[in-house]
Amino acid sequence: MSRTEELNTVLRALQSGTPDIEASALISEDGLMIASALPQHLEEVRVAGMSSTLLSLGTRAANELERGEMQQVLIRGQHGYVVMVRASEGTMLLALTTSEAKLGLIFLDMSRAVRDIKKVL
Repeated sequence: MSRTEELNTVLRALQSGTPDIEASALISEDGLMIASALPQHLEEVRVAGMSSTLLSLGTRAANELERGEMQQVLIRGQHGYVVMVRASEGTMLLALTTSEAKLGLIFLDMSRAVRDIKKVL
C-alpha cells in the first residue's frame, strides 16, 4: 500500500470512528493536498488553499501576540466547526465537524490520527 493510500485510510478511520467528523484532510503548510476524505462538492484545491491561509494567519498571530508556536486553528460556524491541528513538521490535519460535536472528543480523536499519520510520514 502506498503512503497516500495509508494516509487516506487513517482519514477514513478518523471519520468512521467519530460520527461528528464530516470530512478530513491532510494539508501541507504551502497549501498542497496530501490526502483527503472530503465530500465531492468541496474542491480539494480550494480547501487546501484556504487552510494554508488560515495556518499562515494563525502562525503570525501566535507569534506577534507572543503565544508561542501555533498548535491549532478553530473556527466555529453556524453549521459546525473547522478544526486544524499540527500533524507533523509542515503539515496540518483538517476536520470539519457538526455543530453538536464535543470538541474534547474531536481533539482526542484527531491526536490519535496525528500519531498514525506520523507513523506513515
